[in-house]
Amino acid sequence: MKRIIRGSSKISDFIRNGRLRAIFILLLAAFSSSLLTAQDMQLSGILDSTVNFTTGAGGADNSWGVEEYANLRLKAEVGERAVFYGSFNLVAVSGNFAQRASLLGQSNPGFGQHYTAGQNYAAAMELERLYFRINGDYLDTEAGLLRLAFGYGNVWGSSDFLNPRNPLFPDARKRGILGTAFSIYPADDLKIALFGAAPAKPLQSGGGGIIPGISLDRHWSKASVQALYAYQTPLSDSKLGLHRFGASLKVDSGLGFVADALYIFNPRNPGGIEGLSAGAGFDYSFYDGKFYILAEYLFNGNLSATSPAGGGSFLNHHYLYTNFLYRFNDYASIAFPDIFCFDDLSFMPGFMVEYELFQGMTLVLSAWMPLDRDVFTGSGRHGEMGPEKTEKYFSLDAKVRLRF
Repeated sequence: MKRIIRGSSKISDFIRNGRLRAIFILLLAAFSSSLLTAQDMQLSGILDSTVNFTTGAGGADNSWGVEEYANLRLKAEVGERAVFYGSFNLVAVSGNFAQRASLLGQSNPGFGQHYTAGQNYAAAMELERLYFRINGDYLDTEAGLLRLAFGYGNVWGSSDFLNPRNPLFPDARKRGILGTAFSIYPADDLKIALFGAAPAKPLQSGGGGIIPGISLDRHWSKASVQALYAYQTPLSDSKLGLHRFGASLKVDSGLGFVADALYIFNPRNPGGIEGLSAGAGFDYSFYDGKFYILAEYLFNGNLSATSPAGGGSFLNHHYLYTNFLYRFNDYASIAFPDIFCFDDLSFMPGFMVEYELFQGMTLVLSAWMPLDRDVFTGSGRHGEMGPEKTEKYFSLDAKVRLRF
């Protein structure tokens, strides 16, 4: 359920009608069947079966939940140069997963109506990708419901403003946008992309909120750099439009280094440093890849792409994400991620264990434990990552994942 909350497009409103929903499903089944018989048709995906237990805090009760989630992807070649891509999510939830969907529906009218209630579950389906790609010698064209990704950041994704990230939800599917992109390759190591995205609010029809832009990527043997500019046409709270300026750097010389930044400028309300989201960090593996460490810092301005004002999730200014991973062998690993907020000294350590039962099937155990100063001192100084704000003392997921 968290994947749908964190971000993909939703099914259009007509599916809410039961009769039209049935017709849509029959048409989708017929369409998928015809595609599967086409030459070079590929079907792939994942199926996650998850059980969650959460000890409640901040007035919330202890709770259990069950989630069955599938992401199905279709790919078909059309002639020699064009490719069709499609994917959709299916989810059935019960317990605290269903309660979160209900709460989201109250705060976001229309969302909860995409769930159909069964006897002991609630189910939903959503379209995730639906686009085509035409491959040329020097020009590639994409259009439809697709993912436009920017920046080289591993964790926070400051430049990836169309797809806000949250490391607390590492499995969340990245949101698709309705748009187009033209990628030009003047040289093998140079890419220029012209792109456009529809407004974030789908009912905007007067041209407000459209995002055209341009990005440039240059690659060397051990380094890559990206520059980005995007303009958003005026809305009621930005009558002169918004300007976004981004830059990202990646260096791989044994130690991997990344830097990623995006600045949002509103001419009607200049925010100074508060319009900046910037991250930098490194990752490194040693002992033949058995040990892996990652650390990445984030500065989050109040008007930046990683704050709620820009579509992100973080309320304070300074954060650090770390992860320590050890691989026992090719089939088993254990990791210890952590998110630390410097402003209020709250943090959320976690652990994750993965074990490949056999090829294509993996068991995943993951847990998070919110902590802040109040937990240790009883001072009442609650932090963003603490139990009072997150409404939990401990959360554990047990998941079986199938890949096909």
